[in-house]
Amino acid sequence: MNRESKEMGRRVAAKDPAAETRRAELGQLKTRITELEAQVRDAEQASQDLLLRLPNLPHPQAPVGDDEAANVVLRHGGPEAVRTPELRPHWEVAGDLGILDVERAAKISGSGFSLLRGDGARLLRALVSWGLDMHRDAYEELVAPHLVREDTAMGTGHLPKFAEDMYNTTLDDLWLVPTGEVPLTGLHREEIFDPADLPRRYMTYRSCFRREAGSAGKDTRGMQRLHEFHKVELVRLCLPENVEQEFDELLADAERTVIGLGLPYRVVDLCTGDLTFSSARIFDLEVYAPGVDRWLEVSSVGSFTDFQARRSGIRVRTAHGARPICLLNGSAVATPRLWAAIVEHGQQPDGRVRVPEVLRPYMGGAPTLGPLRPQGQRHAVG
Repeated sequence: MNRESKEMGRRVAAKDPAAETRRAELGQLKTRITELEAQVRDAEQASQDLLLRLPNLPHPQAPVGDDEAANVVLRHGGPEAVRTPELRPHWEVAGDLGILDVERAAKISGSGFSLLRGDGARLLRALVSWGLDMHRDAYEELVAPHLVREDTAMGTGHLPKFAEDMYNTTLDDLWLVPTGEVPLTGLHREEIFDPADLPRRYMTYRSCFRREAGSAGKDTRGMQRLHEFHKVELVRLCLPENVEQEFDELLADAERTVIGLGLPYRVVDLCTGDLTFSSARIFDLEVYAPGVDRWLEVSSVGSFTDFQARRSGIRVRTAHGARPICLLNGSAVATPRLWAAIVEHGQQPDGRVRVPEVLRPYMGGAPTLGPLRPQGQRHAVG
């Protein structure tokens, strides 16, 4: 096109009679090129939008099925799960003790939020501190932002698929994190590792935010399903050839939580229809809560193969060029449902709640949760 323009200038200067005709042809050609370039951009954008909505491929060993009915319970652990009708739901027990205030939480923020008071707040803080200490030798602890850019959330697969379930700050176009994996994955977005720098293992404690617009039913009572909740998250980055070993180790790390708390639990292999958008394989850890007579999911240990790494541009150098790494994550401590299970299992005849031994050092040695103390009364230091 540039050569034609130069030639046109020469013809005009030479007063070539065909110059005007050629000028018109070139004008039409420029218009057509502009139209085609716009069509290419639209096609590329449509292709990108489609690719961003395609989920990860399930692992070949994941059970095949359409919904949770096809999930496979792999094993049980901890004490036997015994249905005990006389044990009450955690929201009743905690409400009587004054350590869970559902009414004031709703007054402050609406439904789907919690307000923990006194020993209830201390129990949550104890769970977080214990969870971080338990894994500090194997994982680097990070305090990462609670707000992330769109491309960070896009890298983990949360956007655009789950935009309606996330909270967005419209003025700054930042997104509140739905889980700790989002900032920990975004930490290395568009980076290339040397093989010797892998694996990387990170953990973070954070508040997580989800609308969960489609959630409804009895599992929304108390601490079972919240819009804002607290978690200690574990994330692993590894070479593709090591992903199966890393997955087994991550599951064992998450399992240490329920074992340490002495809760009945089971490990569930999720079927293909129950996998998340970004995952290839998920093992759920569920604890039995006798007050609601339900198994509550307290950790999803997921292998995302190279799906999130491809979207985030996280690669490793090889003899054949850079290739995507693999990412895995799981909750070490998902506080709401663990909190609920502790309260329900720990009910005592006098109305107090027994504290698991591993948490007592984080609660001043207190063996039980007591009622909220009157305003101004000081806790004993211990």
